Amino acid sequence: MSQDASTCAAPARQGRLVSLDAFRGLVMMLMASAGLGLANVAKTHPDSPLWQSLAYHTSHVPWVGGGAWDMIQPAFMFMVGVALPFSLARRQREGQGFGRLLAHAAWRSLLLIALGVFLASHWSPHTVFHFTNVLAQIGLGYVGAFLFVGRPLVWQLCGFATLLLAAWAAFVLHPLPPGNLDWSQYGVKPEETGDVLLPGLFAHWNKGWNLAASFDRWFLNLFPGETTFVFNSGGYQTLNFVPSIATMLLGVMAGELLLSERTPSAKLLRLFLAGGVCLGLGVLAGRYACPIVKRLWTPSWVLYSGGIVLWLLAAFHALLDFRLRNCWAFPLMVVGRNSILIYLLYQLSSSWIRDNLKTHLGQDIFSGPDGEFLQRGTVLLILWAVCWWFHRRRIFLRL
Repeated sequence: MSQDASTCAAPARQGRLVSLDAFRGLVMMLMASAGLGLANVAKTHPDSPLWQSLAYHTSHVPWVGGGAWDMIQPAFMFMVGVALPFSLARRQREGQGFGRLLAHAAWRSLLLIALGVFLASHWSPHTVFHFTNVLAQIGLGYVGAFLFVGRPLVWQLCGFATLLLAAWAAFVLHPLPPGNLDWSQYGVKPEETGDVLLPGLFAHWNKGWNLAASFDRWFLNLFPGETTFVFNSGGYQTLNFVPSIATMLLGVMAGELLLSERTPSAKLLRLFLAGGVCLGLGVLAGRYACPIVKRLWTPSWVLYSGGIVLWLLAAFHALLDFRLRNCWAFPLMVVGRNSILIYLLYQLSSSWIRDNLKTHLGQDIFSGPDGEFLQRGTVLLILWAVCWWFHRRRIFLRL
């Protein structure tokens, strides 16, 4: 539950990857900010290119493509992979064998899945057995990523490619929808048909009718529920965890590179080159093989988002891991070292914090055109302060 926490960021040679803590902190703060409500504020400035760009990058795209906001989940899953080699190296130094390491990975996987179901059920009077939030997705794929740690790089690359090719082939082999299908019965609203229903080969990745959606109509109905499951309103599916293992595996390869004895410049060069290759392949795959769709975690999305998060990790590594003091990163590290804590606080208490602020400071405190921005920013500051309180007392929530 606890580990050493310094006042400022410590250099990497003292045994901690500072860049990973800060990168994780940035990603979790972005998540907990809820975009500061900028997408809604932008609606009052429909003719402003700047505001429309801010709206695009602080909200999820309807289906194809991805802005900054869509990079939060792949960055988090990628960092799980980056941390794995460091965690296993520490446990192996403590004398833990493969069997014990595997058992720990399996136990952590079950805890993450259970926590994901708990959060999915938070606003429901009964248990909701859905597995599409980030914790459940990590849990479903965690053991798969673990099994690649310490393997030869060629095995890891082959595993990465196999996961993507298998996911692509499985979707392509799934039959296309009949021509007279009533799309409204599968969660497609009339106003979004132009975004989520694709032509030709790409129709295999339509919202509501694809391999993963068909799987969930069977799998999720095996669990007790008040109604029969037909579709996920956002198009997210349980089977996304299979290609997301590739995202975590990309992180594993990056983590092992950072853990290696290569020179700092060689590590940075490889991270930037790998990011460029992934991004380029993702764009090409998104044009010719399958659409770039985060909500289905398509192979092209794995490559496209993987390239971006590799570049971000490289940038943080260059800025933080080779200097004795990086106090500017302290606010990020406070959150990054307690990422599970802030995720749970955000999911379970953000609306409670908002309502209590209104109760004690006035119901109109967040009124006006900038009200949502002030509300989201205040809630984020309170969540950060809670993490800081835990940080000061060296309390770190781990699974």
